[in-house]
Amino acid sequence: MSEENQESPNEVMCSCSGTTRGMIQDMVRQGKDLDAISRYSGALTGCGGCEWDIGELVKTLLAESHPNPGQAE
Repeated sequence: MSEENQESPNEVMCSCSGTTRGMIQDMVRQGKDLDAISRYSGALTGCGGCEWDIGELVKTLLAESHPNPGQAE
């Protein structure tokens, strides 16, 4: 899923908690990491079926918001 951040913000990423892609994007923008997102939203605390998808989304969003420190701006 290389274009995860371009999909619908209404897509439910965690069906146990009802956490959507847009909610996760907002929490990452607020500076929350994966643990904080889980505590705040309840995602990743149920069946575990969303763990990989949410982990990859957060990793992608963090990489986009924090470019390599060695790169020129």
